[in-house]
Formats: sequence, structure tokens, C-alpha cells
Amino acid sequence: MVKLALFVRLEAKPGKEAAVADFLAGALPLANAEAGTTAWFALKFGPSTFGVFDAFADETGRQAHLTGPIAAALMANAAALLSEAPKIEKIDLLAAKLPG
Repeated sequence: MVKLALFVRLEAKPGKEAAVADFLAGALPLANAEAGTTAWFALKFGPSTFGVFDAFADETGRQAHLTGPIAAALMANAAALLSEAPKIEKIDLLAAKLPG
């Protein structure tokens, strides 16, 4: 059962919106390779506002994701792509429905 999640809000720099969208879409194979990541979604809220929502069964999976290749690539590219630092929120899930 998934019990924990992360929600990350990203604000693209002007002119970098497509690059942020491409970066997020390109991260899907990395998310698929993470055994501890139960669900992963790349989101677009508006023209320059993006996000990531991911869910985990335990803190070990969440920490592995926070120190994994997606987070590393995001932080390495944040200054070039984002107008502000990513806003990372740790969330406790109360209920979830997943395929399976």
C-alpha cells in the first residue's frame, strides 16, 4: 500500500517552458526504473507552472527517489530552467487507488 508521497512544484523561466516539459516527459524511464516509486506523474498546471507527484510504500522508497537520478538531474538543471527553486512537499497519503 502506498503511504507516502512527494509533490514538487516547478516554475519555468520565461522561454524555458518547453524545455521543462521535455525534461519532465524524458524522466519517465528513470521513474519506471525506480523500484520504490509506486506511482509517478509529471504535471502541467499552466503555461509556466509544472509539477511532479509521486507515491511510495515507505520512507526508504521516498528517500531513494529524493537522492536518485531524477532529483539529481533536476537540481543540475534548475538554474537554467526554473525561475525559483523547486518547492518540495512531503505528503502522507490517507487513501489511494492504483491500477493493479
